[in-house]
Amino acid sequence: MSRSDSAAPVAADGVEQTRAQWIRIVVVVFLPFASGYFLSYLYRALPSLIGDRVRHDLALDADVLGLVGAAYFLAFGLAQLPLGMMLDRFGPRRCQAVLLLIAASGAVVFGLGENAETLVIGRAMIGLGCAGGLMASLKAITLWFPQSRWPLVNGCLLGLGGLGALTATTPVEFLLGDVGLGWQELFFYIAAATVASALLIFLVVPEKPGSTAAIPFRELLGSLRQIYGRRYFWRIAPIAILTMSTGMAIHAQWAGLWLKDVAGFEQAGVAVYLQTLSIALTIGFVAGGVVADLLTRRGVPLSMVMGGGVIGLLLAQGSIAMEVDPQAHWPWVLLGLSSNISALAFPLLCGRFDLRLAGRVNTALNVFVFIGVFATASGIGWVIDQYPRTALGGYASEGYQVGLLAIISAEVLAFIWFMVPDRGK
Repeated sequence: MSRSDSAAPVAADGVEQTRAQWIRIVVVVFLPFASGYFLSYLYRALPSLIGDRVRHDLALDADVLGLVGAAYFLAFGLAQLPLGMMLDRFGPRRCQAVLLLIAASGAVVFGLGENAETLVIGRAMIGLGCAGGLMASLKAITLWFPQSRWPLVNGCLLGLGGLGALTATTPVEFLLGDVGLGWQELFFYIAAATVASALLIFLVVPEKPGSTAAIPFRELLGSLRQIYGRRYFWRIAPIAILTMSTGMAIHAQWAGLWLKDVAGFEQAGVAVYLQTLSIALTIGFVAGGVVADLLTRRGVPLSMVMGGGVIGLLLAQGSIAMEVDPQAHWPWVLLGLSSNISALAFPLLCGRFDLRLAGRVNTALNVFVFIGVFATASGIGWVIDQYPRTALGGYASEGYQVGLLAIISAEVLAFIWFMVPDRGK
């Protein structure tokens, strides 16, 4: 046996893998699922860039615009619990392929939209279709990679999602502004790419032997009672739900409009700052996984790594809410670097449950995260609408400030609860 073979990592099923086998797993498992997650994040981030165009083309108020954006997250969130059951029953390959086809159909509907109702329907279909972007990928990772490397592989996956968010900035603005592509037409092209990703996953990804089984419906419901009945779950859930949902609501829905209405940038400037945010987000996804991998190997608890990142996130959100330096890049860099640190909650929770429950554990948390995004995105819109429009037709800065500070206050309370010593239950 060669040196590389003798030092080979151990897969989730305890079988040693050679370097060539690991490369194959990355190519035929990780990258196909990552393509779906890339598109999921592209869909998620687009409203922040095109929001001003949609606002003017269809004359939408802030609460209606918030509802259009939030429809994605509501459908996404409501799909999570049945998705977790389906992932454990049928496996991530088949589930994700079908869901991406639904997302492609939703993109076509959205592209045909000429009123708020059609946009909400299309956006909800996209949200349903993207519901497995992260969860199916995490399920595949738990099946094909050893537990000790989950934070690192998860971070790499999230980084590729960040590239989707990055694409939804200056590259898309170039297509919309310089090339002259309409925002409706843009969704037709993305729909075609989504169909291609679905076919890639279905045709290329292998089935993991023994990864699916006929699970009785009663057992599935019983496992959810087991998950939600654990005190540890409810120690982690509040801070994870609030921080991830707030970060996504800001990035996907309100960042672009804040930059235009509060900081006073034109559309090209908005795209540049959203690009800064997305670059930092991408770096933060990967760096969070790498840092967590390094620190936990040196004995630092994963919960402490997550807690340190949450402090940075609260500072970033507070700086934006209080308009400390409205035209500076640094608050958006800090927001991007720390925005998804609470995703470490997924490996934290999965490590406390049987591996066969991984899909249900992840989605048990994720359902609340995306319902939280719906509430946050639409709630900020409702608060903003309580204030009169500016002379230029934008939304008042006071509305943004009040909405963000209310959410930050809830995050601080959840962080205090998160820091309560773990009793191991």
